[in-house]
Parts: sequence; C-alpha cells; structure tokens
Amino acid sequence: MRTVGVEEELLLVDPDSGEPEALAAAVLARAEQDDPGQEVFEKELFGQMLEFATHPQADMADLEAEVVRCRKQAARLADDMGCTVAALATSPLPVSPSISVSERYRWMAEHYGITARDLVCGCHVHVSVESDQEGVAVIDRLRPWLPVLCALSANSPFWQGRDTGYAGYRSRVWGRWPSAGPTELFGSAERYHRRVADMVATGAILDLAMAYFDARLSASYPTVEIRVADGCLRADTAVLVAALARSLLETAARDWRAGRPPLDHSVNLLRLAAWRAARSGLEKDLLDPATMRPEPAADVLRSLLEHAEDALTECGDAAWVEAAVADLLRRGNGAREQRRLLERTGSLR
Repeated sequence: MRTVGVEEELLLVDPDSGEPEALAAAVLARAEQDDPGQEVFEKELFGQMLEFATHPQADMADLEAEVVRCRKQAARLADDMGCTVAALATSPLPVSPSISVSERYRWMAEHYGITARDLVCGCHVHVSVESDQEGVAVIDRLRPWLPVLCALSANSPFWQGRDTGYAGYRSRVWGRWPSAGPTELFGSAERYHRRVADMVATGAILDLAMAYFDARLSASYPTVEIRVADGCLRADTAVLVAALARSLLETAARDWRAGRPPLDHSVNLLRLAAWRAARSGLEKDLLDPATMRPEPAADVLRSLLEHAEDALTECGDAAWVEAAVADLLRRGNGAREQRRLLERTGSLR
C-alpha cells in the first residue's frame, strides 16, 4: 500500500487580537530546546508561519492521529512563546509579512518583489511512487482532478481584512509565482527533468525545488507531491485530502500500466478549472474533470469517488471517505465555516 505524508503550514497569531505574529524563530528554538535535532517543525518563508511534516503512513487513522498530535504540539510551543496557531490558508486580518532569515529567502525576496510578500499557507500531500517514470505518468493523469481537491479544502475567503468573494483565494495569490500552477503533459520522466532543467537555466527560478507545479516529483523523497490544497481548518479535512490524493494517484498508476492515456486537456482549461474551484469552492458548480463543463460540486465529488472507487476500497478507505465527503458537503469547507463565524460575531478577529 502506498504511504502518505502531509506537510501543513500554520499561521502564528496573537491570541487576543488575531493579528499574525513573526515568532517562528522563537517557536522553532523552543521546539529544538524540547527535542534537540527534531525534524517535525521547519522554518518557512515568513516569520508568521510554522510548518510541520508527518512521517509517511499507510493507514489513514495513523495519519490523522499524527496530524492532530503535530497541531497540538505546535499550539503548545506557540503558547510558550506568547502566540497561538491558526489553521487558516490566509490571514483574515491585514498583515505585513516578515521574511525569515535565510540566504535562499533573501534571494527570493530580491528577485520576486511584492510576490514574495504574500503570506499564504498550504497543505502538501506526498504519496509514494515506485520510480520517476511512474511519478510522471501519474502527474500527467492527475491534472484534471486537482481542482476538486482545491475546492473541498478551500479555507481562504479573506485577504487583508476584506472578503475576497473567493472560497480559496490562496491559490490565486500562489499563482503569482512564475513556476506555479497546472502543467502540460510530460509523457516521460526524461522530458519532465529536461523541462525543469530548462526552467532553472532561465534564471527565473533558483533550482528544481522552485518548480512549484500543482503536482511534482519531490526533490527529497520518492514521492509525488500534490500542492493544490489550502491549509485546512480541520485536521480531518487534511486527512481526507490525503486519502483522496492517494486513491487518485493509485488509479492513475493503474491507468498508466493498462496503457490508458491521460486526458489531453489544455493548460488553459486546467487554469479555468482551478479558478472555478477557488472562486466557488463547494457552493456552486465545478468543472467536470472529464468534460471540462460545469456540473454541481456534489456531482463532481461523486464522479471523483466513482473514478477512484477500486483504489479506495482496496486501501480500506472507501466507507469513511464517502462519509467524510458527505459531511463536508453538509457542513461546508473552511471558507464557509469562516464566513458563518463572521456573520455570527461581526468581527474578523
């Protein structure tokens, strides 16, 4: 069974005002003090962010337990430093991000200007693959399904103190990076690596780790890294994204081995599908991954479950994933929960 790992980025905020606080260095120092050599928590581009990474897990119950444990530990460490963590993909309140101290981050700030001043938090899912060739084959076949993961994880309706009109505005902000977004069909691992090398050779990106594709070969692990999800409000939503990502990847790998070609949607259509998912989340239509025509979000999610049914069943995930999707459609994603909270309190704090 394929293993899955999750990387989550959390906001560090003042517990009273809700304003983002640039205390990541202090929180990481405290983590190192508690556990010298720890590898769970990492520095990110901004001082107002804290990232953690789980270990690879084959069982989704084990993955959820680890995500919850890491979130609790992050909250405890933040509390020790006078702040708290918020599982939000963008700050509802205005923020002026602070760049973390790092030669790499300095280079990014100098080269990308205001783009490197946009604070967003994502949830990245790593799924194991047997080889680069298998990895690129599944990347080609995952492309039309990734906007659906964006829609169900959408958790960024507010930006700089205003309602954006989007459910997942993070992806619109993230799309400003020159190497971000959906990709054309690669066809082989050789072509994938050649194209990334060509991108690095332009000087517009620093290295292959800055190929910020929606799905890419990991530079560090034998995995495909799926990068479209917002940082999720609830831990169980992050685990649902992980389970769906694994089942979609396994289905794609089987299609590749069976000689079934990927859907040849243009990057233009994929960008429109991603925009639609970010704009409306689960509230209205999404673009159907097969036809690229609008369908109700619930119907598109049903199509995803049917598409990945065999893989979900063999992993033992089918029943709980179906229940989790039904619950998500009923209660709404993080964007809907945030907006309901604003309606109830009248304050973005």
